[in-house]
Amino acid sequence: MSDRNWEAELAKIDKQLASVSDEALLAESKAVAPTKSAGRTMAAPTMGAPARSAAPSAPAAGAWRGWVKVTVAVGAAAGLMFWPWPASCGAPLIGFTAATGAVALLGVWSAVGTWRHRLGLAHVASLLVVVWGLALGAREVLPRVGYAAPTPQRSEGWRCPAPSVAPSVGPVAIPG
Repeated sequence: MSDRNWEAELAKIDKQLASVSDEALLAESKAVAPTKSAGRTMAAPTMGAPARSAAPSAPAAGAWRGWVKVTVAVGAAAGLMFWPWPASCGAPLIGFTAATGAVALLGVWSAVGTWRHRLGLAHVASLLVVVWGLALGAREVLPRVGYAAPTPQRSEGWRCPAPSVAPSVGPVAIPG
């Protein structure tokens, strides 16, 4: 075994880490470039005074972006409540189903952004947008693929039924 007192070495490291703020540690770890040493990639630590930057820390600087993403996603999800066309069949149904998919993707997009910036409340709102988009999409898709019982509002098919044409009685006389 080695003659080194590991408890004392670890205590020194803990004391050094305690003297540096979290923001300075994050800034230093991003500024450290990897170096090649003995075939392995290792980070070259920089000892000394912690670097102070004039820019705000990364989570605080990008937090507004996360909130903007959530606002866009929630706005799109709320817009589905005011869908202007009856989505019972045909092109309006396909458009509504595509919109529900887009809302779910917007929710995922905003959830990723809020996760990166550690915005808890915004992340929960993003996940609710994902669930909302998937639920509205499932409400339209499941009866049409045979998984749920069709209703008068949600028929079995994707296409609109052909309009019924009144049968003709015979030749029509044109006055003239």
